Amino acid sequence: MKLSILIPVYNEWKTIRELLDQLLALDFEKEILVVDDASSDGTSEILASVRHPLIQVFRHPSNLGKGAAIKTALVHAAGDIVLIQDADLEQIPEEISKLVKPILEDGSPVVYGSRLMAGMPAMTRRAYLANRFLSFLTSLLYGARITDMETGYKAFRREVIQSLT
Repeated sequence: MKLSILIPVYNEWKTIRELLDQLLALDFEKEILVVDDASSDGTSEILASVRHPLIQVFRHPSNLGKGAAIKTALVHAAGDIVLIQDADLEQIPEEISKLVKPILEDGSPVVYGSRLMAGMPAMTRRAYLANRFLSFLTSLLYGARITDMETGYKAFRREVIQSLT
């Protein structure tokens, strides 16, 4: 199965090169779709120099937001599985195999990652406690076990994410 990795990016010149290197090193059939959402910090220049057959770069002329960047990339996604990867390296690309495993092995339509299941991630204590509290409230509201309501990692079967409006 082919994996489409969608990367909405805005002002991430410090991490974008390293992220792309880590993603290219993964042992998956993949394509990497990067959408620069009008970065102004040098990210655009870095992405303009990227030349790799597995990487496609798109640029918004003005900042439209993360959702618009995902929509732009999704139009071009050809993979069976679509994964959203933030450009700031808070999510660890080596964990993608764990994220897509339920889709590949169990036929799950959607899988969300959780930064909070393995202890306190790289965030302030205040942000950690706020996220835990909000995740608890969300779990109560929806009657489901939500461990990280502000999760970054999301993986979908392509037909599922393309059916969303």
